[in-house]
Amino acid sequence: MLPATACDLSPDPLAAYLDYLAVTGRASQPYRWAARVFFGRWPDPQAWACQPLEARLSAGPSTRPLITFLMLHRMLRPGYDYLLERKLSSIWREIGLSPLAADIARFMAAAEQLGFTERVRFATGSQVPARLLIQAGRPLSGLTLADLADFTAACHDRNERTGKGHHHYLAAVSNAQRVLFHLGIVDEPPRAGGPLPFAERLAGVRPAVRAPMIAYLERKRATCQRHTVSAIATRLRHFGEFLARADPGLESLALLDRRRHIEPYLTALTEATRPGSGELITVADRSRRVLAVTCFLTDITEWGWPDAPPRKLMFRDDNPRLPQVLPRYLPADADRRLTAQLRDQPGNELAACALRLQRACGLRIGELLDLELDCVHELPGHGSWLKIPLGKLDTERMVPLDGEIVQLIDHITAIRSHGRPLPHPRYRRKAQFLFTHHGRRLSQNAVRAELDRAAQAAGLGHITSHQLRHTYATALVNAGVSLQSLMALLGHASAEMSLRYGRLFDATVKAEYERALDLARQQARTPPAGRITLPLADITGGADWKNTPLVKSRLAGGICLRAPAQGACTYANICEHCPSFRTEATFLPVLAAQRADAAALAEDAEKRGWITEAQRHQALIARLDALISQAQAG
Repeated sequence: MLPATACDLSPDPLAAYLDYLAVTGRASQPYRWAARVFFGRWPDPQAWACQPLEARLSAGPSTRPLITFLMLHRMLRPGYDYLLERKLSSIWREIGLSPLAADIARFMAAAEQLGFTERVRFATGSQVPARLLIQAGRPLSGLTLADLADFTAACHDRNERTGKGHHHYLAAVSNAQRVLFHLGIVDEPPRAGGPLPFAERLAGVRPAVRAPMIAYLERKRATCQRHTVSAIATRLRHFGEFLARADPGLESLALLDRRRHIEPYLTALTEATRPGSGELITVADRSRRVLAVTCFLTDITEWGWPDAPPRKLMFRDDNPRLPQVLPRYLPADADRRLTAQLRDQPGNELAACALRLQRACGLRIGELLDLELDCVHELPGHGSWLKIPLGKLDTERMVPLDGEIVQLIDHITAIRSHGRPLPHPRYRRKAQFLFTHHGRRLSQNAVRAELDRAAQAAGLGHITSHQLRHTYATALVNAGVSLQSLMALLGHASAEMSLRYGRLFDATVKAEYERALDLARQQARTPPAGRITLPLADITGGADWKNTPLVKSRLAGGICLRAPAQGACTYANICEHCPSFRTEATFLPVLAAQRADAAALAEDAEKRGWITEAQRHQALIARLDALISQAQAG
């Protein structure tokens, strides 16, 4: 039980302070004498705060406890400049006897509920809320965003005035605002990183080029996602900074010249490096930068902007050809070692669970962190499903869950920090996200940091979170999942995107390779007496040729079978499409049989996702229909 505050003992400030000294056992002669001198000079303690900062900071060790007492008992508001220079680490000895005790206890309890450690709670409590309560002169429930802004401005002023670092204060302000938000005292959470304003990001670009770039980015915000516009801004910044170096006197984009500006920029891209590592940027990065500049110049020209170049400056051949790489999946042993490290020895447990869920469901990292608390749906008779929110391709999808994954999500729900719903980055509505930590959403950087730690501990090289998605898809392909199911599970908009994984492990190519290898070995053992004919059963495995997973063509005199990796033959059915081809009524049975087979092959190709192959069969059907009609008419 705390004793009554000193202010409750006497209405007179001097008498209250003397009573306080007696209660705390510090009623020494220097303290009493310093208090009488202080009140003799400043009967109204607030008048003391009007002195210059140097004079306020010059108070001696016998006077300083009095100033602390007056601040904690709401008799003195000394100014943020003074509060930021005073070390208030001893405030925890004094605050329990002050009117601020209940508010500070409420703040500390909320910070603990959000998962802040004891060290961070006490550091934040003394650095921000205690100073806010002293200077604002209002209770905790009366604090506003304006109070936080005033405190932040004072931190910046102190940094400019003295050169002393203020990052620890700014971090404490962010933590304090997060706690106040979850207490319902302020309506906005702190800004959680994100891109800087366009004017700051393009600060290295000359004003004549910066202005139309910023106007263009603002226009793109109306039709593109926030992350897309941010990426465009980064790539245009590279171009703008190059122009500032290559031609500092450039007064308008309308004066851009291909030989003086564009071609040197394209050449410079081949030597461009990453700021962090110093490594050359990839061909894909070069392509993205070229496309961003091309679209920028093309758009402002089509929109009729006065700064637009008078003619086309960039062309299709300026964009470097991209390598057709296969998805980078994790081999089975590396996958097991990484999963074991994330499960058994996590560093950041919430981030480790996020990575395990990403691997189990094949999520993109943005989709993963956008999952909401009610993302699991139970369908009677169909088990549990995970609702994946709108992602990269603006599509939602449902992924089936097994019991182990449901248990993982239950564990995530138990260890996440609770608090008020946060604004959704896409809709701005309030949402309860699945991955929240310290009252905010788990960041991509925290997930990547945990992945780096786990990969290093498992003895693996650098791994990206997207490789977990590739590993998920590769496992499904190896298990024989259909193309349509793979597209649905991965959220792909086209079959071509999913077929990338099919090229990793094509069972048909492997079977044909093994068949050819066996044949080569047989030929090596037994020299052929004559020409060897390859029976059809050796290719189809004895099955009906129309149902094999091969590229197929029905010809007038036979059939053609090719592995999917070979693609369709450019000569298939060429005779039927030739203008010199003629037929008559005696060939109607052959044409009818060929048409029936072509229809079956078109349906088979559509089921396998071979769109161009299906289109080829449909074209043949149309040609056969015309030929049959001509034969019947003749």
